[in-house]
Amino acid sequence: MSTLDAYKQKIEAELDVAQAKLAGLKAEAKSAAADVKIKLSEEVGTLEQSVDAAKAKLAELADAGEDSWEQLKEGTESAWEKLSATLKGAANKLTD
Repeated sequence: MSTLDAYKQKIEAELDVAQAKLAGLKAEAKSAAADVKIKLSEEVGTLEQSVDAAKAKLAELADAGEDSWEQLKEGTESAWEKLSATLKGAANKLTD
């Protein structure tokens, strides 16, 4: 397995986990009190944008060749870090 393939599998797995957490937050938002729903709806919108950005970066990475994928790695990492931070922020708002 190439380094690119291993990296793509890692990002795909992390994205799957993020999408599962997003689904959980959406489910919690449906049963939450009104004030929490407002907080969560804002976070869910941001999370959905972050998931879409991470998916786009992953698609770019999938199209990259073995010689050019390193150039895309930084953007992919940045998209993942933003998504991860947004997930943590949303989870923290639920516990506040």
